[in-house]
Amino acid sequence: MPTTKPLKIAIIADPELPIPPIHYGGIERIIFMLVEGYVNLGHEVSLFAHKDSIVPVKLFGYKGKTSTLLFHILKNTFLINKELFSHRYDVIHCFGRLMYILPQLPLGIPKIMSYQREPTLSQVIKAKKIAKSGSLTFTGCSDYISNQIAPLAPAYPIFNGVDLKVYDFNSKISDDAPLIFLGRIEPIKGTHIAIQVAQATNKRLVIAGNIPSEYIYYFEEEIKPHLSESITYIGPVNDEQKNILLGNGLAFLMPIEWNEPFGIVMAEAMACGTPVIGFNKGSIPEIIINGINGFRCNTLEEMIQAVQEVALINRKNVREDAEKRFSSEVIIQQYLDLYQKLITK
Repeated sequence: MPTTKPLKIAIIADPELPIPPIHYGGIERIIFMLVEGYVNLGHEVSLFAHKDSIVPVKLFGYKGKTSTLLFHILKNTFLINKELFSHRYDVIHCFGRLMYILPQLPLGIPKIMSYQREPTLSQVIKAKKIAKSGSLTFTGCSDYISNQIAPLAPAYPIFNGVDLKVYDFNSKISDDAPLIFLGRIEPIKGTHIAIQVAQATNKRLVIAGNIPSEYIYYFEEEIKPHLSESITYIGPVNDEQKNILLGNGLAFLMPIEWNEPFGIVMAEAMACGTPVIGFNKGSIPEIIINGINGFRCNTLEEMIQAVQEVALINRKNVREDAEKRFSSEVIIQQYLDLYQKLITK
């Protein structure tokens, strides 16, 4: 149900990346989507984030530059709570460190802690003990995440979403359309497996994404030797480049070797009408509907077979599923409904 009155909402991010991010930055993209959507619906938003963020709301820019060093965390926690204790808010929504809202836990104001990654359950337990009864709620970006929290505290699954205006539906692709891999170039993301799939299916492969400094060795040893005219690496891409890249792909590959909490790029690919083929780990079983928007696989052989069959998937159905489950409008309203539920209970 729609909210009955404009809300005053505090949204808290980590300090590492500005909002919106230029290249990598999944959580930051979601925060920007929410901030922009809330303002368009008439809500008042304050954002605590990187000082270079460009947002249509009141920005409280951090002085601490990292969410890992205690001194930086304390500086940012002070900034956040100085504002929260000085002005009335209807709801506090944190996507950063749980410690940021520690001083607010004993208070009655509704607080939401959203996890876009594996939750630290010991912190959930401690926070629940400190928090005023009924004031602290958790969300996960998939059932895979929220189900870990639910036995310990109130938790709801709310998928990540995408602004469908940013991603164009492409119903027709070229006969030699490539497979696409887009993500951090590191072992758990399975870039090397995407190369094996491309080689086995004789398909072109375009690899895009950033190379973390600690995984340069991986790129040099496992990826670079296989680059050729048919297997290319184009580096990080911005939203405009991503729209073109994903929209012209035969399929998007998610050959992950870890439990992916969500993977926003899957929703971005689907928004373009591009099917997703991924390994059955983490949130993949929730996101990929076999034969409708892609294929779930358990082995390399199954992924190779899925590429052979992916042209049978109707790209229009892929886009329609993205509209129903992952559009920014749907996700924004799910969060607003949760806010209203917590405010009125």
